[in-house]
Amino acid sequence: MAVKLIKDGVFLKDAENMVAPSDEEYAKLQKNKESYKTRTMAYCILNAHNADKSDASKLKIKFDCLASHDITYVGIIQTARASGLNEFPVPYVLTNCHNSLCAVGGTINEDDHVFGLSAARKYGGIFVPAHLAVIHTYMREMMSGCGKMILGSDSHTRYGALGTLAIGEGGPEIVKQLLGKSYDISAPEVIAVYLTGKPRPGVGPQDVALKIIGETFKNGFVKNKIMEFVGEGVSGLPIEFRNGIDVMTTEAGCLSSIWQTDEKVKQYYITHKRPGDYKELQPGDIAYYDGAVIVDLSKIECMIALPSHPGNAYEINELKQNPGDILNQYGLAGKMAGGRLKADQGIIAGCAGGTFDNICAAAGILGNKSTGNGEFSLSIYPGSQPINLEITKNGVAETLMRSGAVLKSAFCGPCFGADAVPANGGFSIRHSTRNFPNREGSKPADNQSAAVALMDARSIAATAANGGYLAAATEIEAECNEPEFSFDDAVYKNRVYFGYGGPKPELDLKFGPNIADWPKFDGLRENMIFEICSVITDEVTTTDELIPSGETSSYRSNPYTLANFTLSRRDPGYLERAKKAKDGAQKAAEIFSADLNGTNFGSAIFANKPGDGSAREQAASCQKVLGGCANIAREYATKRYQSNLVNWGMLPFIYDGEDLPFENGDYVYVPKIKEAVKSGMERVRAYIYRDGLREIELGIPKLTETEREIIAAGCLINYYRDIQG
Repeated sequence: MAVKLIKDGVFLKDAENMVAPSDEEYAKLQKNKESYKTRTMAYCILNAHNADKSDASKLKIKFDCLASHDITYVGIIQTARASGLNEFPVPYVLTNCHNSLCAVGGTINEDDHVFGLSAARKYGGIFVPAHLAVIHTYMREMMSGCGKMILGSDSHTRYGALGTLAIGEGGPEIVKQLLGKSYDISAPEVIAVYLTGKPRPGVGPQDVALKIIGETFKNGFVKNKIMEFVGEGVSGLPIEFRNGIDVMTTEAGCLSSIWQTDEKVKQYYITHKRPGDYKELQPGDIAYYDGAVIVDLSKIECMIALPSHPGNAYEINELKQNPGDILNQYGLAGKMAGGRLKADQGIIAGCAGGTFDNICAAAGILGNKSTGNGEFSLSIYPGSQPINLEITKNGVAETLMRSGAVLKSAFCGPCFGADAVPANGGFSIRHSTRNFPNREGSKPADNQSAAVALMDARSIAATAANGGYLAAATEIEAECNEPEFSFDDAVYKNRVYFGYGGPKPELDLKFGPNIADWPKFDGLRENMIFEICSVITDEVTTTDELIPSGETSSYRSNPYTLANFTLSRRDPGYLERAKKAKDGAQKAAEIFSADLNGTNFGSAIFANKPGDGSAREQAASCQKVLGGCANIAREYATKRYQSNLVNWGMLPFIYDGEDLPFENGDYVYVPKIKEAVKSGMERVRAYIYRDGLREIELGIPKLTETEREIIAAGCLINYYRDIQG
């Protein structure tokens, strides 16, 4: 068994020896469990960044560094500016790796970049121009540090393999840090990820990651917890291999990740000319974990995650031996050719795939072989220009280009449908972060569909060498030794704007015609009436479905335009219903005998488990712009989506009844909601009107005092405006 889960707590002695509940020593150690909880690496880092140690169960975190890309930073800076921003209090990195292509929407993408540079100058930030680096590669290379904490407005903000506890959140959480406030969370549980053995030749980081995700996502084993990587298997992994596993922990649903550090991490920092950012991180002599994931790296096989989630993980050889039954479940039976699964496209890209080691390994497998001149194509996006420089110098770029592969710039587009969009009916295999529905750029409303599977760069190269027919890299005899890397930061020194510590408040921000301020939002009134405008019964609803990626990216700086895309791929009728909801809700006030002046009117959606995937705040803010008052869910897929709802002043209601009482067009009345929010109530009475009245109970997740005040104010902008008077 390659992966084993231990649901009960475990102890780790001397960072190597695990004591499980079945061991004799367990009961003895259990007596001091609370003390041993404080000896994990995660606890020590969190505690060092906790601004208020009065209650160890409630953390108020101040981060060392912040990061955003060009889909998120405009809205963040606009929100912070409206809330009283004067200068960036910590290093804030603005990268330009999402809206890098300017063909969609005319000048508006580059207008955002001009705005970003003007903000970096005015407030004292770090600006990384387009095509120089994807956000997470730059943060690894230039901003990570052992024992540091980094907050990013992208869900794959993960630098744990470099000793950095990093968290991806929605933009409003960045705003709080920019205004000197804290990131408030309950102390998270910590799960030990205990690595043993060594991967076989041909097995890569994506294979390990997909195996772990497949075992932990659907059962919520690590949801909103911190994954702490320990064990003798860590030392045998190259750093980029560790980074490749680490960045994918987001897809397991965890809050963050951290790894023990060693001489290889130290050498990484020396190579990247930052030796002072290294320090040894290890758990204490005895540390307690709330559970464990035991991974035998030697038993990991080459993996493939079928549409439409990284958790749909299968061994490639298992799929090849029994393709029919498996592929029928995922609508891929039509991609069989001669009894074999055939891909139309291969992509190696971004923070997960575009590492130096992955690209070199792909070149080693391809060698002198050809990708062919048929339908199959292979594109490779290095994670940064320093990586690009190095593969140019060592001949890897030449090998790949001679094979027929196309080398592109540092760009995140393939991860969210802004580049490399397959043809209708196409099947793409990718070493990237996600394979959610339509994230590759297709538009079901226009009768377009395509499918994406996730694989490691090594098996993608093996498949390319096999004419596009699915192949595992373990089937190929190739040299895949750990390559030597020399970091040349000249491109950063010559092109990146380093303005931290030197704000220029006299300068003006530069606004393009698409950049718009946020609309004014009302505060929470005594009562609330909303119309249910979308009912989604899927097991999980992703943020891509709530607000699509791809073509919408160019409009992320204009809340009004962007709002018109809300749920456009998942429920095209939502937009018209939401725009009319406020008027209908006001008319429904008579049915409920509600006070017009003391009631908020608007819309809401129901989904079983919304918010999986991206950290993008627009999944919530677009609903708010359209008059959204609330979401109702069985549970929220991620903390970051629930935080986005709260920060935009929307109630994150929970419905835990056995039935599903909601239909489109229903009106829901929640009396005395303001009193309930401000007093911290966790259950409220509500009334549904359809053909008659029905009383139900709605839950409210446990919220911090600040979160309750934000909802009462109507949104984060209002909250800070109220504080300032």
